[in-house]
Amino acid sequence: MSEDVIRIENAWRTYKTGDVEVHALNNVNLTIQRGEFTALAGPSGSGKTTLLNIMSGLDLPTSGSAILAGKPIGSMSGRELSDFRRDHIGFIFQSYNLIPVLSARENIEYVMLLQGVGEAERKSRVASILEEVGLGGMEDRKPSQLSGGQQQRVAIARAMVSRPDIILADEPTANLDSVTGRGLLDMMLELNQRSGMTFVFSTHEAMVMEHARRLITLTDGMISSDDIR
Repeated sequence: MSEDVIRIENAWRTYKTGDVEVHALNNVNLTIQRGEFTALAGPSGSGKTTLLNIMSGLDLPTSGSAILAGKPIGSMSGRELSDFRRDHIGFIFQSYNLIPVLSARENIEYVMLLQGVGEAERKSRVASILEEVGLGGMEDRKPSQLSGGQQQRVAIARAMVSRPDIILADEPTANLDSVTGRGLLDMMLELNQRSGMTFVFSTHEAMVMEHARRLITLTDGMISSDDIR
């Protein structure tokens, strides 16, 4: 039975530049179901990053609503939203956003520390996810001792290890060569199919679009196509 992870309803997002109003999103309606492997595509200025930010609660719609895991994001206080993101959303950034003084293991377990997960459980989950992303034996390396592809694998492991409802990835292969990027996408798709974890990507790269099992294209802040593969 399908389960909605995210529901965006009648979402508008308007920015003001001086006296000019810019409509980044125009009455967007979208549902993401558990287990999807979806890409939001479109050129710069199409609204895909704005939509991803609204899905995560990093931004709020000017009007309309965003409902994540059954809860309306707009009704939460700042602290509630911060805690909710920590417990329900995994993030993957194109710049990796690893903490340079921490090892791969410490970077991966950081969110679990904030969640209060016990030491034995943290150790077990980190060991398991490192093997899953092909970094077994590299747990003590700092980010500076890892290649770009390996750092992004750590970032993917960190996003997945806390078992969030959804993983949101903003241009996750943008800083990687095509061979490394394709390998990471293959790995994420395999993890998605094996674990049922939900992935949504923001991208303008053809390689990411090719891997997506659902491709949503935005044009001028509106969904212009929505294709299930």
